[in-house]
Amino acid sequence: MVHPYDVIIVGAGLAGLRAAVEIGKDAHVAVLTKVFATRSHSGAAQGGIGAALGNEEEDHCEWHMFDTVKGSDYLGDQDAIEILANDAPRAIYELENLGVPFNRTAEGKIAQRAFGGHTRNFGEAPVKRACYAATRTGRVILDTLWEQGLRRGIEFFDEFQMLSLIVNDGQCCGVVAYELSTGQLHVFRSKAVLLATGGAGKIYKTTSNAFASTGDGMAIAYRAGAPLEDMEFVQFHPTGIYKLGILISEAARGEGGILLNNQGERFMERYAPIIKDLAPRDMISRCMLEEIRAGRGIDGKDYFHLDLTHLGEDVINKKLAEITSFARTYAGVDPIKEPIPVQPTCHYMMGGIATDADGRVIVDAKNTAFAGLYAAGECACVSVHGANRLGCNALLDTLVFGRRAGIAIKAFIPSATRPKLPARPEKKDADMIKDLMNSSGKESSGPIRAELQDSMMEHVSVFRQSDSLNTALKKIAQLKKRYQDLSLQDKGNCFNRDLLDAVELGHLLDLAEVIARSALIREESRGAHSREDFPERDDKKFLVHTMARHDAGKGPQIFTKPVTITKFEPKERKY
Repeated sequence: MVHPYDVIIVGAGLAGLRAAVEIGKDAHVAVLTKVFATRSHSGAAQGGIGAALGNEEEDHCEWHMFDTVKGSDYLGDQDAIEILANDAPRAIYELENLGVPFNRTAEGKIAQRAFGGHTRNFGEAPVKRACYAATRTGRVILDTLWEQGLRRGIEFFDEFQMLSLIVNDGQCCGVVAYELSTGQLHVFRSKAVLLATGGAGKIYKTTSNAFASTGDGMAIAYRAGAPLEDMEFVQFHPTGIYKLGILISEAARGEGGILLNNQGERFMERYAPIIKDLAPRDMISRCMLEEIRAGRGIDGKDYFHLDLTHLGEDVINKKLAEITSFARTYAGVDPIKEPIPVQPTCHYMMGGIATDADGRVIVDAKNTAFAGLYAAGECACVSVHGANRLGCNALLDTLVFGRRAGIAIKAFIPSATRPKLPARPEKKDADMIKDLMNSSGKESSGPIRAELQDSMMEHVSVFRQSDSLNTALKKIAQLKKRYQDLSLQDKGNCFNRDLLDAVELGHLLDLAEVIARSALIREESRGAHSREDFPERDDKKFLVHTMARHDAGKGPQIFTKPVTITKFEPKERKY
C-alpha cells in the first residue's frame, strides 16, 4: 500500500508537532507515530522551558546563550546556540497565544523559576528563567500542539513503526512503516521526510525515558548513510527515583529543594559554592558518585535524599504536584514530610543525527545536505547542547528547531517533486519480518536487551575508562552475534509486541556500539563524558564533534567536524 504525501513526519512529540503546525495547510502532511500522539515522551517533561523574558528578575538572551555554551563545556556550536537563545522569548509567547496555560505571577505575567546552570550576568548567581506549567509543562504543550495540528488538517497514523527510509539516487523519498494493528507494511512516498523520533534512553537499565525511547530514527538514519554526531555524550539526570529511574524534575531544586548525603550535609556546597544544587546535571551526577565512593551515600548505598520538606505544603502542592504524586506512588514517601530517595538516571542524548540549523540532515564535515531528509528534537544534533544539556533547554530545542525545520521544508516543497520510488521499496523489510517469523533460532529479545542495558550501565555511564569501554564493545559484538539467532514466539499479525521488540533491539545494539566507540575515541573528560583515564579536558585535540558513519563490515567509522565558536572562547567551567 503506497501513500503519497508532500511531507512525512515520523514522531509526534514536540519537535514533530511543531514542524507539522508550521507547515500546516501549505502542504499535504502525514505524521507517523508508534504510540498514540499524546503518549509521546515529550509529555513527560516536567520542569519548564528556558527563555530570557525577565518577568521575575533582570535577564538577557546573551546571558542565556553564555550559560548554554558554558553548560555544553564549550562543545556546542555557538551560532546555533545564539539562534536558540534569541528565539526563545518568541517561542514562549507563541505558545501562550496558542493556549498553553503557563503559571502566572501576581501581575499576570508568565511565571519563571530557577533551573540548573542558568545564571545572571555571565555566571554571577542563579536566575529565574524557566517558564512552566506546574510540573506538567511538556504535557500541556504536547496537548496544545496536537490540537493545533488537528485544526490544520494534519493526518495522523498512530501505532505505525517506521522500519526504513526509502532512498533513491541519493535522495530520501519516503519511509516504510509497519502497522501494529494489522501487521501490514505501508510505503509512504514524499518530497521530504522529517525524523522527530526522540532519544534512546532504553539503551540503559536505569532511565527516565519511556519504553518507546529506543532510538529508532537515529539508527535508521545511520543505516541509511547519515552520520551520528557526538553520540558519546549521554546525560544522566541526578534525581531519578532510587532503583526506578523515574524522573524527579529539576523544578524541585529550582523551587529550593536540596540534596543531602548520609551525614545530612548539603554536599553540593563543596563542589559548586555559587549555585550549589542548581549546578549542571553532569556535574551533580559526578559529585553524587564521588560521594558514594567516599562512603557518604544514604545507608551506605548508592542514593541520596532530595529534601523538599522545608518548602512547606502549600508550595509543594501548588508548584510540584506531579512530583509529589510520583514520590508517593513509586517511592512510597510523602515529600511534604520526608525526603525522596534519588540517584542518577539516564535522561538525554546530546548526540544524534547531524543537522544544520534548519533541520537538514548533513552527511559530512562540509555540511553537505542529505537531499529530502530532515531531523529535529532529541534524535537530531544541531549541537546546541554540546557535551551537556542545561535543564529546560530540551523543550526549547524541539520548539525552535522543529519550527525552523518546518519553515525549511515549507520552502523546499513548492519546487520539489516526488522522486521515483525504487522497485518494491518494502521488500527488504518484508524479508526481515518473514525471516524472523520463520526463524527457529534459540535467542529471544528480552535477555539480549537486559544484558545490553546492564553492560552499558556498568561500563558506559557517568564514569568511563578504556578498559571498561573495550569490555562494552566486546559485549555488544557478542550480543549482535546472538541477535542473528533471534526467533519470535508470537507469529501473529495483530499488535505483535515480540516483533516490535526485535526491531527495537536492533536499533539499540547499533546505537550502543556508536556510543561506546565514540566514547573510546574521545580521550578527554568533557561535560557528560568523564574519562577516569583522561580526567582533563583537551581543547587542542578534542574541541571537535565526533561523527560516526555506518559500515556494516567494520562497525562505526569515526571522523570529526570543527566546533563553531563565535562569542565565547573556551574556559574552565566553574560554578
